[in-house]
Amino acid sequence: MNEPVITQAMIDAYDEYTHLTLDRRRFMETLTALAGSAAAAAAIAPMLAANSAKAEMIADTDGRIKGEDITYPGADGEMKGYLVRPADASGKLPTVIVIHENRGLNPHIRDVARRMALEGFVALAPDFLSPDGGTPSDEDKAREMIGALDAGATSENAVATVTFLKGHEGSTGNVGAIGFCWGGGLVNRLAVNAPDLKAGVAYYGAQPKAEDVPKIKAAMLLHYAGLDERINAGIEDYRKALAANGKDATIYVYDGVNHAFNNDTSAARYDKAAADLAWGRTVEFLKAKLA
Repeated sequence: MNEPVITQAMIDAYDEYTHLTLDRRRFMETLTALAGSAAAAAAIAPMLAANSAKAEMIADTDGRIKGEDITYPGADGEMKGYLVRPADASGKLPTVIVIHENRGLNPHIRDVARRMALEGFVALAPDFLSPDGGTPSDEDKAREMIGALDAGATSENAVATVTFLKGHEGSTGNVGAIGFCWGGGLVNRLAVNAPDLKAGVAYYGAQPKAEDVPKIKAAMLLHYAGLDERINAGIEDYRKALAANGKDATIYVYDGVNHAFNNDTSAARYDKAAADLAWGRTVEFLKAKLA
């Protein structure tokens, strides 16, 4: 049986569904029209979505790391998160907040936290759905819950996460953040609201308002996907505001790749070359800025 052909129009329809409409019926109708049949659409849809079975590059039992589910103080209540550190750490380490996409704290983001720990950081992946009981297993439900979050309260919980890591017993006090998609946008907002944040890495994240850019103290590394028209519409205004205010910021646009190109659980959108290049740049940046 031939592998289904996935077109850019299908990827764009999926992006609209998962980020704007959250209307699965309409998405499947569009996908059916693009694919030519309901059977073809049914085969293609899982390839566009993330596959949690492929989420684990670093096993949670890997002897090189120590990971645990924790709770810590949020801005107004308890936050849940997944904390990982190198198993052989003998002293204090710089810390990195790993902020999830609009699917919540899922196996893929836990894996990214483990990858970050292997690079020599204490990594904390918060669950920003903690105020609503935590991330559900149903991704559509998680997206609905993320969409209903109060942006101000969420930003305050992110700032509280910086405060928690700055004072953590295993931390040097230097805190960075990396986020993807919804989490990339939250990294940008966190940089505006947390003067103690030293470095922020946003993957295809919505930009802050230009008038808020002067508040940013952190060094910023911004990764964008060349085909991501929805997010990329805000790049130039952000670039101009960062430059006008003398901020330490580097922007990379990866040509020919889609939003979520770093997510290796999504067969249709993952781009290994771009993901590897961006990850290498990210690790180098965080090691330099959090030293």
